Amino acid sequence: MTRGVVSIAGYVPFRRLQRSAVAAVFGSGGGKGARAVASHDEDTTTMGVEAARLALRSAPGSAPSALWFATATPAYLDKTNATTLHAALRQPADVAAFDFGGALRSGPGALRTALESGGPGATLVVVSDRRDGLPTSADESAGGDGAAAVLVADDGPGTPVIAQYLGGASVSDEFLDRWRTAGDRRSRTWEERFGETRYVPLGAEAWQAGLKAAGVAADEVDRVVVTGMHGRAAKAVGRALGVRDGVLADDLALTVGQTGAAHAGLVLAAMLEQSGPGEVVAVVSLADGADVLVLRTTPAIAAWSPADPVAAQVAAGADLPYGKFLTWRGMVTPEPPRRPEPQRVSSSAAWRNEEWKFGFVGSQDRSSGAVHLPPSRVSMAGGAVDDMVPIDRADAEATIATYTIDRLAYSPSPPIVFAVLDFDGGGRFPVELTDVDPDTVDIGDRVAMTFRKLYTADGIHDYFWKAKPVRVASGDAAD
Repeated sequence: MTRGVVSIAGYVPFRRLQRSAVAAVFGSGGGKGARAVASHDEDTTTMGVEAARLALRSAPGSAPSALWFATATPAYLDKTNATTLHAALRQPADVAAFDFGGALRSGPGALRTALESGGPGATLVVVSDRRDGLPTSADESAGGDGAAAVLVADDGPGTPVIAQYLGGASVSDEFLDRWRTAGDRRSRTWEERFGETRYVPLGAEAWQAGLKAAGVAADEVDRVVVTGMHGRAAKAVGRALGVRDGVLADDLALTVGQTGAAHAGLVLAAMLEQSGPGEVVAVVSLADGADVLVLRTTPAIAAWSPADPVAAQVAAGADLPYGKFLTWRGMVTPEPPRRPEPQRVSSSAAWRNEEWKFGFVGSQDRSSGAVHLPPSRVSMAGGAVDDMVPIDRADAEATIATYTIDRLAYSPSPPIVFAVLDFDGGGRFPVELTDVDPDTVDIGDRVAMTFRKLYTADGIHDYFWKAKPVRVASGDAAD
């Protein structure tokens, strides 16, 4: 039985920090290129939802039987973050949702486990990370934020495999190269040369074992990325692979940054989006050892269409001022709007309205077709009572009917832009806009829904849906 990738997608946040801006402020740090920056209303959970939505959109009719979520920077501890993704994706209750969390290796580990485990049904593996570092640090500049989602299954009716898993390998070693204690946002690292002396032989050993397991030679590989938070070691391993010239693919370091637990999935998505049938692609991930995945694309990849390619998302990004970045990261605290901060969301109310709050599901009158947002028991057209069917509006685009800019209401990143939206296919609702320049918003603009965090109070994240502009590559300013 052929097992492999049925669909895959990456998610790259809209904002970019030009690394040169760091040195312009502090006189040191920074570097070349840019890093992707999660917005103030994004965390690893919301980015994971966006990646998963894209992967499932490119695999119509394919339904996962399990959802695995891996991150080194979870929004919650104790509570399972995967269940939030489960709710936002409107998965049935019998779809198991589990977290693989706490370590950089969790991402490639979850993906390899899904590829090798077999069994009935498909597994949706979602990897996400949000990398922080002190101002001027290498982690601040070289890190990046992003997510990826991979739908893994056996090839069959409804689940055509676009990339067959040929084999892989893992080599583990206990050595202290990078660590972060619970509750600490800053990662600490040992002397760089020590990490390189460990990762280079581990990477080479895993590479040879992975090729042997896959039954291919190094010169048969068409695309490969070596990734890891230890950039110097990753480059050294890449030079030692023995592949042909031009086979080492873009590791997104200059345009996205190193996204930690998510990066193996993100670069795999970028490679498969650019691959044709019959190509051998591989990922080498360095974290507390080395992991290798080797896949070969199938004829089905020619008919597969990514919903929003990684390259397009990278090209569509807009710059973020360094001061705004530091504010979003909690490194500086500007004067907030003079309004009370919001209270924590009610757990019981959120549970009672799960379909609406997490899935953005309204109701539609059976007789008149009127769409109600939020859902209603009584129809606005004809007054029918309890004669509604659910209607999903999360994937519907909308048009701005009117809007306002509120500079007084509380927001982690004021001002707030509210808009009344008219949805394609019915429904009108006021929502907050995100990833938008307040000075360029206009009536008639087209928007799409995105899962975001409204605020955090008493340690509880209030997740809901916002709207973002429908755009091709653009250069909008930061909000």
